[in-house]
Amino acid sequence: MRKLSMDELNRLSVEAFRESEKLPIIAVLENVRSAYNVGSFFRTADAFRLEGIYLVGYTAFPPHKEIKKTALGAEDTVHWKHFKTTAEALEDLRGLSYAIFAIEQAEGSQQLQHFEGGEKVAVVFGNEVTGVEQDTIKACDGCIEIPQLGMKHSLNVATAGGIVLWELVRHKLLAQ
Repeated sequence: MRKLSMDELNRLSVEAFRESEKLPIIAVLENVRSAYNVGSFFRTADAFRLEGIYLVGYTAFPPHKEIKKTALGAEDTVHWKHFKTTAEALEDLRGLSYAIFAIEQAEGSQQLQHFEGGEKVAVVFGNEVTGVEQDTIKACDGCIEIPQLGMKHSLNVATAGGIVLWELVRHKLLAQ
């Protein structure tokens, strides 16, 4: 086995990425306080060629030094929008026919490994301490929960994002 060189990875140019077909998945970041976590979401969204990211409330948005540090340029390729309120973001998503799910431990939540998804899916990730707001949960089509088997029952929001977004992408890739 040999590590691939940068030339062998066949990376898209910024222009080719922007014009490429995206997977109909949008990550919504609700009041995420760490710009480094936001940058990580940009990088994940780029890696999986997601439709975009919605940044809500006091979540940092480009241009921002800390986003740039962890996004490594993905803030220039991934489509994003900023909304003052989550209600505005969800209204926009509903207008685009997205099913919307909060990533949260809640009554009646679906375990991630059993989530079927749909054609167009938006997933809401919450604040690092307080999670997704209760009013947002009520406005969603449901909740998805990441199984956690250890003593701690929380993950860093960017880590949770990588897990959830990969699982959604994996299902779409298997369906092709």
